[in-house]
Order: sequence, then C-alpha cells, then structure tokens
Amino acid sequence: MYNADEQFEKLGLTLPPAPKPLGVYKPTLIVDGKYLYLSGHLPVQNDGSLIIGRIGKEMDMEAGKKAAQQVGLTMLASIKASLGSLNKVKRIIKTFGMVNCTPDFEKHPYIINGCSELFAAVWGSDNGVGTRSAAGFGSLPDNIPVEIEAIFELEE
Repeated sequence: MYNADEQFEKLGLTLPPAPKPLGVYKPTLIVDGKYLYLSGHLPVQNDGSLIIGRIGKEMDMEAGKKAAQQVGLTMLASIKASLGSLNKVKRIIKTFGMVNCTPDFEKHPYIINGCSELFAAVWGSDNGVGTRSAAGFGSLPDNIPVEIEAIFELEE
C-alpha cells in the first residue's frame, strides 16, 4: 500500500503552520465524504510569514517556482490539519495556479510546477498528477507571488 506520509518524510521538507481563514471562507471542505476542496492557499513560510514579490519584478522564475512549492507545502499542512494524514487522499483531481507577474511574463506553468512536482513526489506520478491550469494575474493578495487552489479525491 502506498504511504504518502512516508513519502513526504523522505523528502526532508517541513510543513508550515496550517493557515487560519482571514475572511469568510473555509480553507478545506469535504463534499459527500469523497472530495476535498482546498481554497486558494498562499506561500506561508515556517515562521508563519508570507513570501512576497511579483515574478518578473522583485522575483525571478526560480524563486517563483520555490514559492509555488511553498504553497504546496501549505496545502499539505491544511490537508493534515483537516484529515490527520496525507494517506487519506486518493489522488489530486485539479489544481488551479495563479501567478502574480509582470505583463510580459509567459512561463506561468513553469512556476506552478513547483507545487505539481511536490504533489507528484508525495502521491506518486499517477495519483499525484491531475488536471491543472496556470494563469497570470496583475496582482494577488498582499503581493504574494503565487496562490493555488485544488480538488482532491479521498480514499473511501
């Protein structure tokens, strides 16, 4: 049996604190006991602060990709807080990545790969890779570089 919690441990990464809502929304929502929806998550660092900066201005592509990975870690923290274990996720269904970038920036999918590669490493190349969109935006909350939301299928 595949063990996502063990796979995450092997990566040697640390989860930041699971974010608390700063508005009227739920960070996670389980529907029909089968699907887990994650609201847009931000790049929360281990000390609780946010990674800030616009890609193509204050931040280059590699830093943007690392910020997307940090968003993925924040999402994993929310999953663990909600479900208790990454093993309760069967697979990723859909990821939607928003990239705060300059108008001339065109490599949005490269940035979101930071999160997608993390999910593939945690749940494997089949269950950790789902459908995805990556889009550029003129601004995001607090001038963060990346915001990502996702839908997961849960184990029955």
